[in-house]
Amino acid sequence: MSSSVLYDLPGPRARVRNRLLGALTLVVVAGIIGFVVWRFIDTGQFSATKWNVFTYTAIWVRFGEATLATLSAFAAAAVGALVLGFVLAIGRLSDHAWVRIPVGWIVEILRAVPVLVFMLLLYYGLPVIGIRLSPYWAVVIALIAYNGSVLSEVIRAGVESLPRGQSEAGYALGLRKSNVMRLILLPQAIRAMLPVIIAQLVVTLKDTALGFIITYPELLYFARQLGSNGEYGSPLIPAAMIASVIYVAMCLALSYAAHRVEIGLRRSPRAARVAGAEPPGQTGTDTELIVAQRGAGKNDPGSAA
Repeated sequence: MSSSVLYDLPGPRARVRNRLLGALTLVVVAGIIGFVVWRFIDTGQFSATKWNVFTYTAIWVRFGEATLATLSAFAAAAVGALVLGFVLAIGRLSDHAWVRIPVGWIVEILRAVPVLVFMLLLYYGLPVIGIRLSPYWAVVIALIAYNGSVLSEVIRAGVESLPRGQSEAGYALGLRKSNVMRLILLPQAIRAMLPVIIAQLVVTLKDTALGFIITYPELLYFARQLGSNGEYGSPLIPAAMIASVIYVAMCLALSYAAHRVEIGLRRSPRAARVAGAEPPGQTGTDTELIVAQRGAGKNDPGSAA
């Protein structure tokens, strides 16, 4: 059936109305963009005076150094957030209340505090009690705390969305809960939640820009510093444009890398075996695959060796 189960298909009048609304929206958006571009031209933002500074090699070297500083903070924060996310997710999935409840409170508190407040507390608040952090570590720790708590909820939701038969089959094999989590639940949850995890990592990459407030020399910090330099004509808009293009390029590269990883996971030998063994409309073949492998190992005369 071609009809949608979510809403009625639009009729002739509705299609005409939707097309008119779409065309009107395009005209409005084009008008806004045109007005902004005209204002840039009218105020001389595209003049040679504003863009002359970008003909110097030293400026592009500084942009490269700022980009590397951004990627350095992001790489450390991404790894730390993933590790913290797994730890907190496992804690929230614990059967022991003395573990699950405190971890739940930690997750809620870390998610509730804005990243910028974390950075300010770490950089300006800790020196009050005699602890000093560099801007780099203040940015990294703040990003790890916030994004790790968000990722923990993503991972927990992915695990809990799996059918109960997955874990029950693992327990029937005699697996401990740690092995059920590691061998059966987490691999499937990660594959299912990979787009959401990557989206949160993109947010982490963009949130490194908040480091300019605590003088971390990342991309936005250098763009603002260059744009406020009167010696070069205060090219704030051109510097912001170039920084925006670099941010977009980094986010697109991260999304593309994640897309390739997702394709690789789907084409992996283990995923191919699972897909081949799964009947239409059924799930849970990861557990069945483990059962088959263990059974084959018991029946193989050479497995005891």
